[in-house]
Amino acid sequence: MASSYGSSSCGVERFGSLLKQMLVWSLLLIAAEPALAQAPAASIVAPIKMVVLGDSLSAGFGLSGADAFPAKLQKALKARGIDVDVTNAGVSGDTASGGRDRLDWSVPQGTQAVIVELGANDALRGIDPAITRAALADIVKRLKARGIAVMLCGMLAPPNDGADFAARFNSIYPDLAKAYDVPLYAFFLEGVAADPKLNQADGMHPTAEGVDIIVKNILPSVEAFLGSISRHAS
Repeated sequence: MASSYGSSSCGVERFGSLLKQMLVWSLLLIAAEPALAQAPAASIVAPIKMVVLGDSLSAGFGLSGADAFPAKLQKALKARGIDVDVTNAGVSGDTASGGRDRLDWSVPQGTQAVIVELGANDALRGIDPAITRAALADIVKRLKARGIAVMLCGMLAPPNDGADFAARFNSIYPDLAKAYDVPLYAFFLEGVAADPKLNQADGMHPTAEGVDIIVKNILPSVEAFLGSISRHAS
């Protein structure tokens, strides 16, 4: 055993050389650690989380989910290079007060933007515009208090409601947009309302082709809205 150990001197020398190399590499790594720590990690940009809080007009009454406004809006935005997840929080028959009452569970934590499309049923039912105004104002205030960006979609009262009602109702949206400094798309059904070819048999709810027109018309406004969110986040 003694002679065998004594004859391994070359192996011991090689082992010692290996230890020196490992020590050098360790010192180099230690010296590089601050630079590595400062190196920027690859940034992963998550899609913008957006909710459409609305009634049957945005929910997609009489249409498939893929033909509803939120789904088609998301598709159009992604085609423009805007990564966004759009949640359909439309409830058929809902009023502005109904949207306010379900606001907390309809707009979950993590939401960054909300498009508010409410009020058509208020006008159809002749609900006092003061009630509609108060409900929409509360929605905007509560969302802004949560740090969520808001875009209002306006609605117009039907002619049979009378001039006084129409004046009180139609002024709600521009007034709130100005008061709370939020963007406004003046009339959600722009280019579609009263066109039989773009509405279902009831004359009120857009067809899939009608939704395409709505998305095309509102798209520049939504792009600007989401662009302002990106600038504030950067």
